[in-house]
Amino acid sequence: MAGPGKNKTWFVKFPKKQSKIAGLIFEVIDSLKSAVIVVFLIFLLAVRVVGVSGDSMNPTLKDGNWLGISSITLNIKNGDIVVVVQPWERNIPIVKRVIAMPGDTLDIDFENGIVYLNGQKLDEPYIAEPTHLEYNANLPLTVPEGYLFVMGDNRNDSLDSRSGKIGLIRDDYVLGKALFRFYPDPVRLTNQEK
Repeated sequence: MAGPGKNKTWFVKFPKKQSKIAGLIFEVIDSLKSAVIVVFLIFLLAVRVVGVSGDSMNPTLKDGNWLGISSITLNIKNGDIVVVVQPWERNIPIVKRVIAMPGDTLDIDFENGIVYLNGQKLDEPYIAEPTHLEYNANLPLTVPEGYLFVMGDNRNDSLDSRSGKIGLIRDDYVLGKALFRFYPDPVRLTNQEK
């Protein structure tokens, strides 16, 4: 004798099969969406993109180049290229090379175009030509704690720490350290002087 509910029939519905192409398209879109989110987070949190404007960093960087800069771990050393947002009359960021750190003594022989750091002549294979442009820098100088002395690689066409318009750079105004140039020709920017 069958009791109530003993003869019930259960049906299971299966979804219609999607075509293999449609499934593949959905997988690719899902993967791309994840990749875009990861790249966005990396650039948002670790790497910023900055454009180079002007010729002050020739021959290393040219007008219109695009840089990837690290804003998380600065660990700046002499010879590194940095982006600075310190206020000045033009009120735009500048891209320059760190020449002297806190505690370093800097002097420049403008007649012969030679830069001296802590009494030693700097080997500067990255510059366009020797440093003859003086501006109004009061040299020799010892860089105080919390500051950097920066110059462009195109020494005779660069407004930088030699000028009172820019002066010494407070380290809290360093937006980031250049890691690589990704446009037009990708290249890693490393401290080759060390």
